[in-house]
Amino acid sequence: MSVFYNLLIGFLGAFIGVLPPGLINMYAAKISMKEGRKRGFLFSMGVCITVMLQTYIALLLARYIGQHPDVVSMLQKVALGIFISLTIYFLLIAKDTRREIPDHTENSKRNRFFLGIFIAVLNILPIPYWIYLSITFAAFGAFTFAQPELWLAVIASGIGTYASLALYVQFFRPKEHSRKLSLNMNYVIGFVTAAISVITLLKILRKL
Repeated sequence: MSVFYNLLIGFLGAFIGVLPPGLINMYAAKISMKEGRKRGFLFSMGVCITVMLQTYIALLLARYIGQHPDVVSMLQKVALGIFISLTIYFLLIAKDTRREIPDHTENSKRNRFFLGIFIAVLNILPIPYWIYLSITFAAFGAFTFAQPELWLAVIASGIGTYASLALYVQFFRPKEHSRKLSLNMNYVIGFVTAAISVITLLKILRKL
């Protein structure tokens, strides 16, 4: 059952995490609309490579945390600083995601694949997301960090990410006169990280 749970959590965790509209999804949709679905899928494959690497790093960190509960307190303080910094960045510094997605004159297949890798690298949220998700499910006995189950979760996260992006590539068609998102997703992310910061701070204060 551990194999099944890791596959299911890996797939659904990635699919649901990538599904909300954001810059990566909009890139995939726009590339598909202007250059064809094949290049949209290539972009998505590049994103998946990065997401799988980020998931693997996150699961290794989560396993280490599980094996060394004494470092949890220190990591909570580090996490608080990270989430506060992310909140400030997304609310005050990051560019508006409703802006028009820039065109790129170089649009070869190889460039679209590496563009997907590059855009996904800029998004570091999958790492804390997977740390939190894996530790939470592991506490209920529904996730294991043992091999090869861990690798199966990583592969499933790539498949889930690709499936979510494929929906945008296949079906989403932003109109030429309405390319901007109606909602600035950076504000959404900023408010989420702010909420996590408050929760983390409360946990730290309780232990004082």
